Amino acid sequence: MLVGFFIVTLSFGYYTGLRFVNENTNNTTQGIEEHYLGNEDNEDAEVMRFKKSEKEIITTVHNHVISMSLIFLALGGILLITSINPVLKKCLIVEPFISIILTFGGIWLMWSGVLWFKYIVICSGILLTITYTTSVVIILLQLLKQFK
Repeated sequence: MLVGFFIVTLSFGYYTGLRFVNENTNNTTQGIEEHYLGNEDNEDAEVMRFKKSEKEIITTVHNHVISMSLIFLALGGILLITSINPVLKKCLIVEPFISIILTFGGIWLMWSGVLWFKYIVICSGILLTITYTTSVVIILLQLLKQFK
């Protein structure tokens, strides 16, 4: 029960965070770029945004890398005790850490002027969410099997 309630609560937080990302970026590469680099040059913009300061970028990257690393450490630890294919298990355990670095390192690089990294940010973010959702579904299904 502890693991089940933890996973449900964690998922509530994770998917609320995704909603926040959607509200700020519309889940588009242009939205990601405008969120971090501003859109002062766009006279037709509905909402005026300004480039994030270095302090804001450092804070965002730091907070997200630390918290998401702990989220995926917990999920990976739980996945270790599941009875799924070992190759799938390894992928689900390792992939999130690569995507965390690519997503938030990519945000930093994009903010620093490497604009094409917005594509890496969006792809790694999507992969991170797919991995999270797959891990959660597997864990919850394994838990349900235990209660039968």
